[in-house]
Amino acid sequence: MFKLKGMLSLQAGDQMLGGADRITLLAKIGETGSITAAARAVGMSYKGAWDVIDAMNNLADEPLVTRMAGGKGGGGTQLTERGLRLIEAFAALEDIHRRFLEQFETLADAPAADIQLIRSLMFRTSARNQLAGRVVTIHKGVVNDTVELALPGGEHVVATLTSESTQDLGLEVGSEAIALIKASSVLVALADQDLHLSARNQFPGTVTHVTLGPVNADIRIRLSGGNVMGAVITSESATALGLQEGTAVVAIVKASSVILGTSR
Repeated sequence: MFKLKGMLSLQAGDQMLGGADRITLLAKIGETGSITAAARAVGMSYKGAWDVIDAMNNLADEPLVTRMAGGKGGGGTQLTERGLRLIEAFAALEDIHRRFLEQFETLADAPAADIQLIRSLMFRTSARNQLAGRVVTIHKGVVNDTVELALPGGEHVVATLTSESTQDLGLEVGSEAIALIKASSVLVALADQDLHLSARNQFPGTVTHVTLGPVNADIRIRLSGGNVMGAVITSESATALGLQEGTAVVAIVKASSVILGTSR
């Protein structure tokens, strides 16, 4: 038995305006009149809070937060009428969303794996390779973090992202995430080559399909764990490597080329 949960978010056109965390930041600014106090209340850095506010102001039809010039009482920040209306509207939508989820729980007999698959299929991106997994380790750094996902087939994917992105995505050990890898970021090497590479991600597999074009070749590789990875390399390279169906290869991806996404 599982409990269905959902997160409400707002969009401006095709761009994400914000979810509950950003709306909470707006509300705290309204309560305190201080970006510093609001950021502290929601566990965000001062710079991170201003980055969020600037992004929301840019996406909204008019500013949500304005800076007040310093004077006898000092400067500060305040919500505009538009910002106040947005908070009220989000609260009303959250109530509707909560009641919707309560009704939706009548489907609670559906297998959890089916629900998760539906969520993954709804994830839209231009990246050819979308690998769903679970976070198993996070190595924190001063600027960047290294996040490792375990895939159902047994492979592990390592991604390098900023510490701020790790926090913004809510990533922690046990979190579900999707690794996005552009086909053009995948290098292909023959499995029998003696490889000494710095790339963190090296996936053994077998070529299942080769499409040669005038310039580039589209290579499909079935990894040892069952996932299929697409690679776009030059046709000259594909020919030189002798790639064809059944060729044993290694798909190579730098950790910095892996983008992580969540449904949060």
